[in-house]
Amino acid sequence: MASRTRTAEEPSGPARAYVTLDELLRLKTSAKGFSFLPRQPVHSLLTGRHASRLRGRGLDFEELRHYYEGDDTRTIDWAATARLGSPHVRVYTEERDRSVLLLVDQRLSMFFGSRLMMKSVAAAESAALSAWRVTSLGDRIGAIVFSEDRITEIQPEARDRGVLPILHEVARQNAALKATDSRAADPGLFNEALRRASRLVHHDCLVCVISDAYGADAETTKLVTRITAHNDVLAIFVSDPIEADLPPLGRVIVGEGDNQIEVDSAAVSLRHRFASGFSERRASLEGFSRQRTIPVLPIETGRDVSAQFRDLLGQRLAHSRDTSGARASS
Repeated sequence: MASRTRTAEEPSGPARAYVTLDELLRLKTSAKGFSFLPRQPVHSLLTGRHASRLRGRGLDFEELRHYYEGDDTRTIDWAATARLGSPHVRVYTEERDRSVLLLVDQRLSMFFGSRLMMKSVAAAESAALSAWRVTSLGDRIGAIVFSEDRITEIQPEARDRGVLPILHEVARQNAALKATDSRAADPGLFNEALRRASRLVHHDCLVCVISDAYGADAETTKLVTRITAHNDVLAIFVSDPIEADLPPLGRVIVGEGDNQIEVDSAAVSLRHRFASGFSERRASLEGFSRQRTIPVLPIETGRDVSAQFRDLLGQRLAHSRDTSGARASS
């Protein structure tokens, strides 16, 4: 449920509610030390036993030629070898680029945060970091940015030509979010974004879903299964610490759209149900992801997003260990 909690006193250091286009542009300098490529550092989340073997860039057939000593025997074309009477191998070249499609959630369910930033801001920064990193490696980036107001499709393009329209749209939809919005979050938009993604991607694409997964249901399973038949999916699951552990603030008013109710947040039974609901949603997502070898990157609102990317994808740990080793040997 998309909920907002109001108390008599505002907490010190409120969560950052919005992100600007300039801030997303400046994240270009932070988009390093992580990768979505198949080969990962040993500490990367993508090397886990439940992680996806991401396809990476595809291969184009280039030529059929004679086998030479030292060639990989796995590349031998046995049909051609039998037909031509001598060993022949198939030679492939790596495709120059790969398309990555971001699904960026800016719905009302994302306009919530108790620590450093709103979930919507964390999602926006995750999208910017992903876009800058993908294009720095020569791949193309596109996006579907969705909220209660609009769903915008942006076709994959290379370099800044691909990044800038995405960041403009993310910043625009982020700025439109308001706590005074009387509408309830629309759970159906999550599947609608996936439906559009399934029509946009063809094969060997990476679909990166950046969301709190509000609205995921049986139809979500069907849509993701259809996409993963010929593409990779990576889930960036955005959450706030308060969703996993409701603090005992006393009596508060919780609202969704025009609906409001007063509850005692200090009640043990309520806090337990609240935590259990979030745990079940996260466990369901992770269970579904394991079945289809979809990696899940958990991003929290209480920490710097770029640091979380580097931690989850292993580079930061490897770099710090290499640096300390170099100092010790010098």
